[in-house]
Parts: sequence; C-alpha cells; structure tokens
Amino acid sequence: MTAATHSSLFPQDSEGSQFVAPPRDADAVLAGLDPEQREVATALHGPVCVLAGAGTGKTRAITHRIAYGVRAGILQPASVLAVTFTNRAAGEMRGRLRQLGAGGVQARTFHSAALRQLQYFWPKVVGGEVPRLLERKVQLVAESAARCRIRLDRNELRDVTSEIEWAKVTQTVPADYPAAVAKSLRDAPRDPAEIGQIYAMYEQLKRDRSVIDFEDVLLLTVGILQDRHDIADQIRSQYQHFVVDEYQDVSPLQQRLLELWMGDRENLCVVGDASQTIYSFTGATPDHLLNFRTRHPGATMVKLVRDYRSTPQVVHLANGLLNQAKGRAAEHRLELISQRDAGPEPVYTEYADEPAEAEGTARRIRDLIAAGVPAGEIAVLYRINAQSEVYEQALADAGVPYQLRGAERFFERQEVREAGAALRGAARFGGNDSLLDDVVDLPSQVRAVLSTKGWTTEPPTGSGAVRDRWESLAALVRLAEDFVRAKPEATLGDLVAELDERAAAQHAPTVQGVTLASLHAAKGLEWDAVFLVGLTEGMMPITYAKTDEQVEEERRLLYVGVTRARLHISLSWALSRAPGGRASRRPTRFLSGLRPGSSAPGTRGAGAAAGGAAERGGRRKRRGPVLCRVCGTTLTDAGEMKLMRCEGCPSDMDEGLYERLREWRSDQAKQLGQPAYCVFTDKTLMAIAESVPGDDGELSRISGVGGRKLERFGADVLAICAGEELVGEDEES
Repeated sequence: MTAATHSSLFPQDSEGSQFVAPPRDADAVLAGLDPEQREVATALHGPVCVLAGAGTGKTRAITHRIAYGVRAGILQPASVLAVTFTNRAAGEMRGRLRQLGAGGVQARTFHSAALRQLQYFWPKVVGGEVPRLLERKVQLVAESAARCRIRLDRNELRDVTSEIEWAKVTQTVPADYPAAVAKSLRDAPRDPAEIGQIYAMYEQLKRDRSVIDFEDVLLLTVGILQDRHDIADQIRSQYQHFVVDEYQDVSPLQQRLLELWMGDRENLCVVGDASQTIYSFTGATPDHLLNFRTRHPGATMVKLVRDYRSTPQVVHLANGLLNQAKGRAAEHRLELISQRDAGPEPVYTEYADEPAEAEGTARRIRDLIAAGVPAGEIAVLYRINAQSEVYEQALADAGVPYQLRGAERFFERQEVREAGAALRGAARFGGNDSLLDDVVDLPSQVRAVLSTKGWTTEPPTGSGAVRDRWESLAALVRLAEDFVRAKPEATLGDLVAELDERAAAQHAPTVQGVTLASLHAAKGLEWDAVFLVGLTEGMMPITYAKTDEQVEEERRLLYVGVTRARLHISLSWALSRAPGGRASRRPTRFLSGLRPGSSAPGTRGAGAAAGGAAERGGRRKRRGPVLCRVCGTTLTDAGEMKLMRCEGCPSDMDEGLYERLREWRSDQAKQLGQPAYCVFTDKTLMAIAESVPGDDGELSRISGVGGRKLERFGADVLAICAGEELVGEDEES
C-alpha cells in the first residue's frame, strides 16, 4: 500500500524517502516537469485554478510551484500557507518542500492551521486559555440525547454525531437542521426534529462545560476574523500566498475561513478534480472548484491530464466511465492521457455466486504474487466494509497475507462479537429459549437470534453506522445459509464452531499483505494491481443512492477505484448471493458499453450479460431484468422488484385479501415464535394480493417465496387466495 505519489517516472521525493539533494537554483526546480506542470509552477501571481486528473502529478506541480517561487525570491517561505485535508497529505507536502529547498513553508490541514491561530489570538480576544478541545464528541452526544429523553444505541449515536458534524460544517444551526435535511435530501438516521433537539442540547452542554469540538475550531476562528478586523489584518500581513489541495472536498465552512484569510487579495492557487468528489455526505462540495472562474474572472486555468500512474488500458476504462457521467461535475471531466507503456487489458469476470467470486479473486491474487507482484502492491476494493468477510476468508484459505484499511476485521467488529455471543448462548441453552421454539431450520434459528440484535429482513434506509451494523448481521445470516447448504444436518452448535474457526483463521498475525479496503478508504492510494469486486446493481450504485446526483457520486466512487490501479485492473460481479441461488443480479450499469458483450446505456441490449473476452466464473446464465408489470420499466429497487411494479404505478391489490394474509401471517408468527416478517414481508404479501396466484408455479415466481416457504406455507396461501377457509380459522379468530 503506497501513497498516490509513487511512479517510476517521478523522483522519489515524498516525506520519509531517501534524501535527495535540493535543486541547485530556481531553474533546476523546474527540471523534469511536463509543460502543464511547468505552467502551474511558474504561475505565481493572481488566482490560479489547477484541474488535475488522477495520477497527473498534482502534488508534484504545486510543491514545485511553491519551491520555485521561494528559490526565485518571489515568495517568502513564512508568507505561504498550503492547506490540505489529511495529516498524511500535509506531512508529505512538507517533506517534498524540504527536499526542494523550501523549508519553512507552512503545510497544514484546515483544522491544524485554524487551531494554531485560535490558540494564539484567544487570550487577546477573549482572555485566558482556549477552551479544552473535545477529542471525541460521542459521549457528550450520548448525554445530550439522554437529557432529551431520546434513546440511541451505539450505531445511532455514531450516525447522530456525524449529522451534527455535517450541520456544523454547512453552518446550519440546530433550529434550522430539519429544514436543511429536507432541502439537501439527506437520509437522517432519526427524526430530524429529534436530532435538532440533541444538537441544541449538545451545544448547550459544551457551553456549560467550556469545551469545544473540532468544528468549533473552524467556527470560532471564522467568528474572530469576522468580528476583529485588526486580527484579520494581522493574519493577512503574515500569509500573502495560499495553496489549497483537494479543493473539490472543501466544505462551506472551510471556504468561508479561506475567504477570511485572503481578504480582498487574489494570491490563491487551488487544485482539484470534480470527478473525485466522493465525500458530499460530510459536507464537501465541488461547487467552489467549479465556480472558481466565476468568482475570479481573471484566473489562470491549467489542466493536468497526463496520467503517469496508470497504463493506457486502465486510463481508457477510467475515461469511459466518465464519458457516461451526467450533471455539472461531468461537464468539467478531464480526459486523461496515459504516459506509460501499454499493459494488460482490464479483466471482467462474472461469477455464479459471491463465494465463487471471492475464491476466484483469491486464486488470481495468488497467481499474481507467484508471477512476482508483491502482495503489498495488490488491493481488493469493495463498496461497504461488510463485504470484507468473504474476502478475508478466501485469502486466508489461499494462504495469502492481507491487511484491512479503514475498518476492523469482520470478526472483531462490535456487532459481530455481540451476535457471536448471542448465537453461542442459543446453541448452549436453546432448548429453554422460547425464541427458538418451532423454528424449522438452522438459518431460521440464526435469523431469530439476530433479530434481537437488530437484524431485519429489509435493510434500514440510508447509510451510516446503523446500516453498517445491519450489513454485518446480514453477512452472518448469509454465512448460516451457506453453511447449511454445505452441511444440511448442521446444528446451531456446528455453526458456532465454524464461526470460531473462521475468526481464529482471520485473526492470525499477518505481515505486509494484500490490502482490503472500501472504495472511500482507498482515496489517495495506489497499487500495481486492483480488484474491484461486488459490482452489481444495488451495491454499485448502492441501493440507497436515489437521486441523480447520488447515483453520479457512486459513478465517481467507481472511477476513483479504477484510477488506483497502475497496471492490472480486474472487475467482477456475482449473479447470485449464495451457491445454488437464483441468478437475479445484474452487473452495475456503470460498466454498460465498457465490458465485453454489453451495450452503451440507451441502446438496444444494454445490460446484457458479459460475453466475449469476459471470464466466466460459473455456468449459470443470468436472467433478464425485472420489469414493472404495469409500465414495463426496468426495476432496480429491491422493494419494487418484490412487487413487480414501480412504487408510483397504480396498484390493483385486493385489500381484503391482503388483510386476510396479514392475519394469517400473524397467527403463523405466533406459532413459530418469530417476528412476522420471518414468515413473509409486507412487500411479499402485497405482491401476492396483487397477483392472486392460482397454483404453486405462479406463487413461486413471486419474490420472497422460496422453495422452503412454498413447501411450508404454499397450501395455506393458495387457499386464502382462492377464498377458502383454513381449518381452525373460525376457532382462532
């Protein structure tokens, strides 16, 4: 795993690398830069906007720009402030500047620069020391919720904390939070009015205890600079020149701070790529980058499009992804031009099921390592962290060392440990547990146990910690289903033993190995070989990406994943979740027209199964798309696919039949000691009431009616649909 500055075409001058003698003079600083990088380096006056594609050497360009200005005597080191978004990026920038003979330049994160100023000016403005900085706000948010008599579990607490952070960086006060959520189309983890209450109480408790959080550092610095012109003038007299990296990730609050630092001057250089905007959920927006020329009409605009990182084959795929993009960011996309020799073509692999996909990926990784690719130069990237478990297991089984980035190992996650303890207890004392009375099979037992830990048949809406927890529990349910297919006579105790063995294998100490990471965690990194896995509709784009802009951000996320690869890029998907499952999944729409055998969006045959040069990981043929039975539109939402119609299309449901089905389901659930949805979900009952099946074949075609449920409940359901009275129905009613 390496920072995104590695390339054999560039000198190794990142922080911590072997010492390189500084250039002899200013002109020597420019040596080795390409024409566009040189244009950036020599544009030292007035506003400058650098649109820099992935792998084009943007950090190299801006550090050489600062160094050239310093070595030429145009810039004083102490008068330059370079800001970025992570301590790692700031440290790398300082290291490069030192090696270029420009030590003394301040390279900091927004928060670090603001905190330094706040600590210096606070005694003069307020008196005394700066209030204590709250390192972790979760505990105070929990207390705030308790005081509002609102109960939050651990995952809701994380989500509400994130919402408060979003509100503050978008400069939204507690009273305005509900309206801001509605306007931004965010999926709030709780009732927005409740979150607004918690937010207000949180702010009150901070004031009472004289503490501030990281967002307050920016807010207070902004407040001081707005109210005290003498202090603003003092800062502006010190810093004459500003450089902002990753400008597409600037929040409204950070932009306001930058404007106050600058005043009416225009010695500003910003660098960014709207096509790599993937953090809008935190308040980041590319609008400041896209509107730069409007705000600064005389700005120098430079585009960096020479890609030194990736082969022409990888770059062609990346460009193809963006060529299909829509929206404002897409209008400013950069067409990258690879500067490397040709490499292998992207590999597209379709697998029958998820375990086959993981095992196939592990085999290909093992082959690459055998061919001389270091394990540390290989990455497996997925959309959500819950996808890691099957790859952890497959790599462990293949004897391939791995490391996780940005997440705990699957069996170390809090919710997985809690679920394991609950399953272990049920295995030991299940005979005395009414929860498991009359549960017919092992997967049902697991679902019943995990339903007490937050698992439900339908995922929660939106993203965040609650969704992450559900995904982990759902992964355990899938493990149970897969396990019983392999061992039909297995007991709950057998499953617990299997989970313990898997945990032990995955907890073994590892050396530097293959990186497993989410696409978000991979930003800013690069590897020789990248495997992009799980590329199906519902995962890419993720199912809760509803609006056009949310879908386009998912496309940009995949683009970021593709551009992490230097040489080898592999893309894969599975047609079903489990072995023997129905092959109902479709590869992501983002690859339409790019993968062999597919057509571009809007053309006949779009979404067809991969063919031609695409590898086949299984023999099962993919079924066609699910169409709305009312209007004929292709359905992608899981709930709509169950109904076989769009949510907005008119329903011809027999309301009386639906109510009878619900009453019957309630009785069945009581008899089984399970939640009602474990019999059939509401959507499945609605689909039954709309289609009114007349035989087993028609009933089995309804999503949610599998073989076991057809065998167990089919006769009752068909009888109810036929208007017949069930035996004992009068007595029970």
